[in-house]
Amino acid sequence: MQAMGEGELIEALDARVKRREERRAFFGQALGAAALGGAMMTTGRAAAQSATPTPTPSPTATATTAFGTSDYLNFALNLEYLEANFYAFATTGAAIASTLAGGITTAGAQGAATGGRAVNFTDPVVAQFAREIAADELAHVTFLRSSIGSLTVAQPAIDLSPAGAFTAAARAAGLVGSTATFDPYASDENFLLASFLFEDVGVTAYKSTTALLTSTLREAAQGILAVEAYHAAMIRTTLYRKGIQTPSLGLIEAAQKLSDARDLLDGTVTENLTLGYAPDDDQGITPTTNAAGETVSNIVPLNSNGLAYSRTSDRVLNILYLNRAAVTSGGFFPAGVNGAIKTSAAAT
Repeated sequence: MQAMGEGELIEALDARVKRREERRAFFGQALGAAALGGAMMTTGRAAAQSATPTPTPSPTATATTAFGTSDYLNFALNLEYLEANFYAFATTGAAIASTLAGGITTAGAQGAATGGRAVNFTDPVVAQFAREIAADELAHVTFLRSSIGSLTVAQPAIDLSPAGAFTAAARAAGLVGSTATFDPYASDENFLLASFLFEDVGVTAYKSTTALLTSTLREAAQGILAVEAYHAAMIRTTLYRKGIQTPSLGLIEAAQKLSDARDLLDGTVTENLTLGYAPDDDQGITPTTNAAGETVSNIVPLNSNGLAYSRTSDRVLNILYLNRAAVTSGGFFPAGVNGAIKTSAAAT
C-alpha cells in the first residue's frame, strides 16, 4: 500500500464528512432530532456509536502476543519523548536534557528532537498550564526510563519543526492551504491545537496499552493514563472556551478538522462498546444539543456507554507517522519509534 499524499487525504476527508452527513440525515429521519443530538459536523457521543455492544473481541496489533512488558512500556516512552520535547520547546525554547535521551540502540538509533522553539504566550493561564504539562511529561520520561531499566530504548529522532510534520498534518486536515505553514509556536491558539493533536492520542494509547500489562507497573501506567486524560481535558476545555468567546478564531472548527483527520488516519475497526474500540473513535469539541434543545459541550470524548476510546499501538502510529499504510517511520518520527512495537496498521 502506498503512502497517502496530502491531496488524497483531503479528498478522503471530504468523502468521510459526506458519509457522516448522509448517515446523520438518515438517523435524523428515523429517530427524530433528539436522537441526532448535534450539529452535522460533530462526532457526538450517541451519533458516533451504536446502542448495543457487540461481543466481538477488541482489535489487536499484529503479533501483539509476542510483546512483553518492556515492549509496551518502551512504546509508551516513545510517546512521552514526543510530548516532553514539544512542551519543553514551547515553554523553555530547548529540548529535554540529553541525559534523558540515551538507551539501548539495538532497538533503534538515538536521535534528537529538533525544530521547536518557545511560544510567546499572551494568555497567562495557558502559559501556566503549559509549564505544568511540561513538568508532568518530563516526569513521565524519567519514571518510565527508571522502570524499564537496562532495556530502555533511546530517544528516536523527533520532528517538531513548523515546516515538517505539524504542517503536513495541518494541510491534510484542512487547517491551512496547500502552500501555507502551520506554526505551533506562533500563538497560544496554535499551541493549543498542536497540543490537542497529541493529547487525545496519548489517552487512547495508554487506555489500550495498560490493559495489556500484567506486571506491578500496570497501576503506575494507569496513573499516567489519568494524568494524560487531565491534560487532554485542560486543552479541550481551553480551546472550547476560547472558541465560544471569540468565534472568529475558528478553534472549535479547527479541532473538529484535526479530529476528523486522526479518525481517518487510524482506519476502521470492529466496534466494541465495552472496551472502547470503534470505527469512529475520535471527537472534536463541537457542541451538541440534547432532547430539551439545550446546548451541551463535548469536552470529554466518550462512546454511548460513557467510556473513553482505545487505540491499539499500530493505529496510534498511523496518526503519529501521518500515514494510513503499514510503515515503520514518518511524520513526527522520521526514522520511526524505537523498540519492538514500531509498525503502523494497514488502515481500512
